[in-house]
Parts: sequence; structure tokens; C-alpha cells
Amino acid sequence: MRLLLLSNSTNYGSAYLDHAAGEIAAHFDGVARILFVPFALHDQRGYWEIARGRFAAFGIELDRLEAGPDAPAAVENAAGVFVGGGNTFRLLDLMQRSRIIEPIRRRVAAGMPYLGSSAGTVVACPTIKTTNDMPIVFPASFDALGLVPFQINCHYLDPDPASRHMGETREKRLMEFLEDNDAVVIGLREGAMLRVVGPAGGGAPEVELRGTAGARLFRRGAAPTEQGPGIALADLLTSR
Repeated sequence: MRLLLLSNSTNYGSAYLDHAAGEIAAHFDGVARILFVPFALHDQRGYWEIARGRFAAFGIELDRLEAGPDAPAAVENAAGVFVGGGNTFRLLDLMQRSRIIEPIRRRVAAGMPYLGSSAGTVVACPTIKTTNDMPIVFPASFDALGLVPFQINCHYLDPDPASRHMGETREKRLMEFLEDNDAVVIGLREGAMLRVVGPAGGGAPEVELRGTAGARLFRRGAAPTEQGPGIALADLLTSR
């Protein structure tokens, strides 16, 4: 299993995927053509054209997956997959209705490299319950790919002590999630990413926090802890 899970696709002051270019090139080393899942945005063709232009710089052809009955076969024949960001509810709904959840799980378990960004990272988790998005559509369930055994909150924002905003902070919302869900959640700041590699034959995967921004680790009944880039996060794999 080979996963690269980005918090975001664009960092402030840089172009699309620039902050992760080296990681992406290494992740798809030796792969000439991958499948792009643009379901999280309404303008899927426009999204694909932006992504296709960026991946051309990596020497990689990007095929657009279209929702519908032919989608599972396209996944089965892909050498790699990139699931882009946007609205997580829309993304999961179209993935479910196009019947690509199981094919992606099976192919990733067999070694197909998976790249996710934002919503594409959230759907790699057991559920999408830790997304930031509004439920603009209603998927059949919140159950997602389950490629990793923990939850991710992308675009994680630290509380601003100088802010006069009286609403909930991101930290408060994740603590509320843990009141009703016994899970581990990693809040990935923008610029952070996870590299997940599973050993041949199964077993617990290695999880490494990469990028520049670090993350916050949340566990039920415990105070959040800070995690820095380069740290191996084996303790993410269990909720205890």
C-alpha cells in the first residue's frame, strides 16, 4: 500500500501542487499514466484540465474518470489514482453511486499508488465525519475508503488567541467529534501531508508526517499533542 495524503493542493503564494511536487514525483516514480477522480467539484472537466497540465510537468498523463457504469473498470485498469479536493460530500456521493469504493480499496491493497488532496485525503479515512465541508448532497452513508485506520481533518487551523470570533474553533469541533467517536484524528495544517506505506503481505503500515507545517494529534479523553514534520506516527494506528 502506497498513499500520499495532502492537506491541501495549493499553498499561499505558490501554484497548484507546487509545495508537494517532489513528493508527488517520487510517489508516482515509474508510473506514466494515472486516473484522476474530479468528483468533488462541479466543473469536473475544468478541474481535470488544470490537474492534467500540472501532471504533464511530472511526465505523467492524467486520465479523467467519468461518473457512471464504466467507472469501476477504469479503476481496475489504472496504474495509479489521484482523488482531488473540493466538497467531500459530493465526492463520496459520486464515488458511491459510481461503485468505485471497493475497486479502489482492492487496487490500493494490491499496491496501486493513491494520491489524495483535501477531500481526496478525507475519503481515505474510515468515514468523512471529520471533514470541514457543508453537506450539499446526501451520500448513502458517511463510510469512506478506510485505507487508513484513523481520521484526518484537512486545512487544520490553530485557535487564534487574538480573534474576537465567538464560534467554535477547529480544535473544539474535533473534541466534540471524539465525545461520540472513539477514534484518532490528525489535524493536518496546510502544507502538511502523510506518507503511508504498507508492508508486503499485510500488517500495520508505516505513517510519516511530511511537509512543512506539522499537525495536531487528537485522542479521546486526552489533550491534543503537537506533531512535527518527519515524525513516524505509528501510534496513529490505534485509538488507545
